[in-house]
This record gives sequence, structure tokens and C-alpha cells, in this order.
Amino acid sequence: MRIESCPHEAAPEIPLRAQGVLTPMDTYAEAILYPDRSTKWARPLFLASVSAGFPSPAEDYIEGRLDLNRHLIKHPAATFFVRVAGDSMIGSGIHPGDILVVDRAVEPQDGNVIIAVLDGELTVKRISQRGRRLYLVPDNCRYQPLEILEEMEFEVWGVVTAVIHSL
Repeated sequence: MRIESCPHEAAPEIPLRAQGVLTPMDTYAEAILYPDRSTKWARPLFLASVSAGFPSPAEDYIEGRLDLNRHLIKHPAATFFVRVAGDSMIGSGIHPGDILVVDRAVEPQDGNVIIAVLDGELTVKRISQRGRRLYLVPDNCRYQPLEILEEMEFEVWGVVTAVIHSL
């Protein structure tokens, strides 16, 4: 777990919607989307690096075709897309409105960004194990890590494998 100093005050403790854990600005799954595996929209993939100047791609530089489904989805039957709401994971480059690629076939490891079901709510956090304790850790210093206690309903729903983020 990374511990950073934060110029902001810690967010006040506000209960999870009905159970007392998530805050209103916490990061959670706003929508779950299934990938459309029938699409085959391969785009050109260029060999040359891209400069910040005026682009002039030539056929000589085309390496092949890039299908984002094949690139982003390793386990098609176990992969879902989730739209993000909230700001607790901005330190990981996950912003409100982003789409996360979530693979339920990947075994979660310490430090992975995961989608967790916590007391009936989907949330996006980094999982951290310290000794025998398990924590959900935000990547925004305004929020505090949450220890998973025995009385909580908790399940790792999937591991985030990619973020689709518009500029």
C-alpha cells in the first residue's frame, strides 16, 4: 500500500449508502455492460512512433490490424465493462465516467485494482492484504482505507485489467 501525505483534509466518515461504508464521492460501478463479441472492427496498427507534429502515415508503416476486443479481453466469457462514478481512484488514472474492463477469471492479487461487492454495493478499490487483515484502499488521499471485517458481506467481483478514458 502506498501512503502519501495529502494536502487535503480527510473526508468525513459518511455511511455506505444503506450499510455505513461508501461515501457519496466514493468510486463505485455506475453501470455494468457486457462486451459485444460479435463486432470485428480492426483498425490499422502503425509500426512508426508518433510525433507531436503533423502526422503523415504511409502504407509502409502499417504493421497489421488491431482489434481492441482481442487486445483488451483475455477471457471473453468472464469479461465485463463497468462505468465509473466517483473520485476515490483518481490516483490510478480512474476518473468519473471512465469505463473499466473487468475480468472475473483473473485471480486477485495484493495491490490489484478490483471491483468488490461490499454489503450489496459494487465499489472500485485497490485490494491490500496486511498480515491477516484485508483492506480496500482508495487511490485518493481524501479517502481512508477500509478494513474488511468478518461481519461485512464481501466478495471480489473481478479484477480491473484496463481503463478506457477519454481525453
